[in-house]
Order: sequence, then C-alpha cells, then structure tokens
Amino acid sequence: MVKTQILPAAKNAHQYPLLIKQLLLSGPRYSPDQEIVYANRSKYTYTDLAERIHRLANALSDAGVKPGDTVAVMDWDTPRYLECFFAIPMMGAVLHTINVRLSPDQIVYTMNHAEDDVVLVHDDFLPVLEAVRDDIKTVKTYIQLSDEKTAKDTQFDTVGEYETLLANSAAEFDFPDFDENSVATTFYTSGTTGNPKGVFFSHRQLVLHTLAMTGSLSAYDEMPLLRSSSVYMPVTPMFHVHAWGVPYAATMMGIKQVYPGRYEPELLVDLIKEHKVSFSHCVPTIMQMLMGTESIKTADLSNWHVLIGGSAMTKGLCDAAAKLGIRMYTGYGMSETCPLLSATHLKPEDLELPLEQQTAKRIKTGIAVPMVELEIVDTSGNPVAHDGEAKGEVVARAPWLTQSYFKEPAKGEELWEGGWLHTGDVASIEPNNTLTIKDRIKDVIKTGGEWLSSLDLENLISQHPAVAGAAVVGIPDEKWGERPYALITLKPGEEATLEDIQSHLQKHVDSGEINKWAIPSQIDFVEDIPKTSVGKINKKLIRDQLQ
Repeated sequence: MVKTQILPAAKNAHQYPLLIKQLLLSGPRYSPDQEIVYANRSKYTYTDLAERIHRLANALSDAGVKPGDTVAVMDWDTPRYLECFFAIPMMGAVLHTINVRLSPDQIVYTMNHAEDDVVLVHDDFLPVLEAVRDDIKTVKTYIQLSDEKTAKDTQFDTVGEYETLLANSAAEFDFPDFDENSVATTFYTSGTTGNPKGVFFSHRQLVLHTLAMTGSLSAYDEMPLLRSSSVYMPVTPMFHVHAWGVPYAATMMGIKQVYPGRYEPELLVDLIKEHKVSFSHCVPTIMQMLMGTESIKTADLSNWHVLIGGSAMTKGLCDAAAKLGIRMYTGYGMSETCPLLSATHLKPEDLELPLEQQTAKRIKTGIAVPMVELEIVDTSGNPVAHDGEAKGEVVARAPWLTQSYFKEPAKGEELWEGGWLHTGDVASIEPNNTLTIKDRIKDVIKTGGEWLSSLDLENLISQHPAVAGAAVVGIPDEKWGERPYALITLKPGEEATLEDIQSHLQKHVDSGEINKWAIPSQIDFVEDIPKTSVGKINKKLIRDQLQ
C-alpha cells in the first residue's frame, strides 16, 4: 500500500456520498418547465417529475418497502419507469429491472433469484406473472401499472394502481443519506447459455457512470449527442442496462425526454418527427426495423443522432442511415459494464467530409471514454501491440463495472481474472487508440487453419444493395474444420441469390480484403434472423438450429 498524506477533516465537514438522489437536483433547477412526454398519452414538467418521485417513495413506503428490499418493475418505456429509476434506489431499496422479453420460466427464475419483495407490473404483463404465480417465492406485494382509466382485473391481490397510489400519497419524502456503495440496481444478462446471470451496481457506480457519460456525449463538438437543447428518446428498453444509463444523464441535464411506451415502428418515427427528437440509442436490428417504415422516408432526420450498440454496426446500415441524413455513432459496452466503455470519437477534419464518407470512422468501436482503461490481451493475459493488426481479448477497468455476479462468486472470479473484467470480445487497437471489435471469442470461425471474423463477413454482406441484414456463424466441416454459413434478410421488394452474394464477396477477395475461403457456400434467405431478448443476433440459437 502506497503511503500518502491524508489530512483530518473539520469536525462538522459533510462527507458527501455519491447517491442517485444528487442526480435529481439539477434538472428541476435548470429546467423546471421542460417537458417529459409519454408517447401520445401525456406530458408533465421536471417540477412534476420531482414531486412524483417523492409521492412514489411515500406510496412504496406505505406498501411496506424498506431500505435493502428489492423492488422489481415490469413496464414499457414510460415516465413511470423513469420515476422508479430514482425513487426506489433513493429510498435505499434495490431496483430490479425485469427483462420482460425473457421466457416466463426465466422471468420467474430472475424474480426468485433476486428475492424480489415488491413488483410493479403493467397490465400487459399480468398474464405472464399469472401463468407462473405459484412458482413466485418471495414477492409480498404487487402494484399495478395501467395506461387505461380502469386497470385490468388480476388474480393478484394488489395494493392498488400506480396513479391512484401517487395521487393519495404525500408530496414530500425525506430521502436519507447512506453508504454510496449500497446496491442501487440489479438486472439479469440475456445470456444464451444457462440461466441469466445477475449483475448489480451501486449508487457510486451509477453516479460516476452518469458523469462520465455526460462528459463523453456532451463535451465534444464532434459528438453533440446530449446538449441542453437535445430532445432524447430511448429506443433501447429501460430494463436493459438502465436504457444504457442515458435517462440518468438526461434527467441530470434537464433536457426534454420522450418515452414511447411499447415499441411500434411507425409510432416511434411519428414521435421523432413530432417532437424533433435529436438523440436516441438502439441496437442495429431495431434501427433496421425503423428504416424499413414508410413514414421515415418523408421525415427530416438531419438532426437525429443515433448511438448504436449491443451488436456491431455494419457499413451497409451506416451507409443507408447516412442517405437519410441520420448521424450514426458506435457505442461499446455490455451488461456487466453499466454499460459505456468506448464510443465513436470523430475529429474536426472527419466532419468536413460528406456524411456518406464518414462511415468508416463511425462504424469503428471508438475510443475509451473518460475514466475507462481498455486493453487487449493474449490467451496468457499479456497485452498485445496497439498497431491495428494484432488481436486480443478486450479487458476493461472502470469505476462502474459490476464487481461480481449476484450469488455466483465463482463466475465473478472468472469475469475478473487477473484484475481486469474480461469481455469475451476480440479486438485490435490502433496507434491512435481507436478500438475495433473483430468478433466474439465464441463466434470466431476457424476454417482451413485460418481465423475468420463473422463480423467482418457480415459487414461485407451488408454492403450488397439488396441486403437488409446478415448473420454469419461457423458450422462443422470435415475437410476445413468449420465453414461460414450466412442467414440473410432482404430489403422489401429486393431479390438476390446465392450466386449474387458470392459474386459480391468475390470482389472483396479480388481486392485482398478477405480470403477466398471466407465466401460462404451455404446461404439461407430468411424473413427474420433469430435474436435475443434485447435484439442482438442470437448466434448460439442459429448454430443449435443447424445441428
């Protein structure tokens, strides 16, 4: 331990803990009348938000919630969810954001594993819980969330409906100070093997992540994603890594927020147009879905900035967005990292180019954001060269990374082997510090003794003018070990054949970008590509279906 100088504090000096309640202070100060919108249903101000958070805390307290309890939420993307992001951890309880897209068996597993005490559940998800109600072990209290004047009948004995409870609760709650290392949130990874794993984050971690995210997405002229004039709408579910943490940052800044409720592509585009949404974030598959709507073709999207994460953004997707005037950026992280690790960082000279010519920079994984250390290591844990060519596993350190898996210490030790969090991603780092993800370790294809990146191949396939999306996996081959196999979706009204795709890829062989054995001999054209509960391509399921 390094011996440093630590001076005594004044007797009455306040030891200011980093708590989520501090993130709520500035928004209502700066923008008391700024709007928070719920789709085409309702709107209120930041002054109202602060009061509703206090009322919610009183309602939960009256329902028996105590510090240390776990309160789960099953809702669409709504201002109610935003209120829960604050009120529940501010009380000293733990917010469990349930992934509503998991199977009923997995949902009940996560509820029991997290030891949920109280569940706030939207009418739409009542049938899911009612089907497994006998298997729910720890829940004592239910609160109903409804978008209708009359809540649906339910088999559960609820303490009431959300809006009624808030209306009947006091408008002031004394949120206490407590240890900043107290757990604030928990949720479960959408892993494709075994049961979902629980990650958890403290107040300190979420506050630091919020501050770093605000600095990363606001401070640089080359990345004007979150500014005081921004209009923010998430297109990433709020149950997934706190909607990437952006609602905390947006609320701290006091900017206009638009919550779409259930994701309906045409409604999302209508909200973008009506409210002049300037910043959203989503996974590539959702972006592809939005770009396939009719209404987007008549929208002015020149002020819409979109942060893409969860899966690699292909050149084809970025090019198509640029034609619509959309400014796309890449963000990188994972459930275990809260999530932000790196993001696109453009230079002034990059922005002088036409938008269509900026794609090569925008699809790279980006540069580590402030307070993040990223390294790439070989199988022995040794760093490899940052020359843009050498590849290694991405490992990370930052003050907001989950410190283990809930109730699974052995898996937590594996995650943190060698004192770095292991991402399972293979990447290279250029001399200018730009990270480029090459593939997931488990998705790299070994063919003929050579390693082939499934992401590189997907990226090249995406550039065919008829292709909407692609997924590439390795399948066993007696001669070559593995061979690439591609699933491809086509744009509406477009046609393509196996030979068309192979001919398109042959041009990249001729230019030296890929080797000839990278061209798939098997391609299926499908209506949809299997995805996980958070919209990522589910390559394990694809491989399982091919066996």
